[in-house]
Amino acid sequence: MMYDQTRAQQPAGQNRTPSERRTPGPEPLLPSSERDKVLQRLRHALNTFADTPRDALAEAESAYDEATAQLVTALAARRDLLRAAWADQDPESQAQSPSEAESESEEFRNALRQYREITQRLLQL
Repeated sequence: MMYDQTRAQQPAGQNRTPSERRTPGPEPLLPSSERDKVLQRLRHALNTFADTPRDALAEAESAYDEATAQLVTALAARRDLLRAAWADQDPESQAQSPSEAESESEEFRNALRQYREITQRLLQL
């Protein structure tokens, strides 16, 4: 990565042009408030380890268990939403107009893309 002297000299609060803005990443699996609570518990465990190592480990384990449970719940809810987008379609319905068939195909494509994205994210954990 090359050093950009012009950009480095810009004031910190200056807005970027649209072409310089970063594109948003994937939607977080957990709400930020829930993530923050778990991270706060984990930080507390790390900060108290020197004084009470066993209690710190128990708190870290509890934070891990809470994060895991929340992720399982969030993933199940995401799966239910994805499934609802395509599972209610009648596979036997042949009386679709071309525009209805195209719309359905696009819904299926979108659902497949979302399944792929979430599965790839899971495999990168």
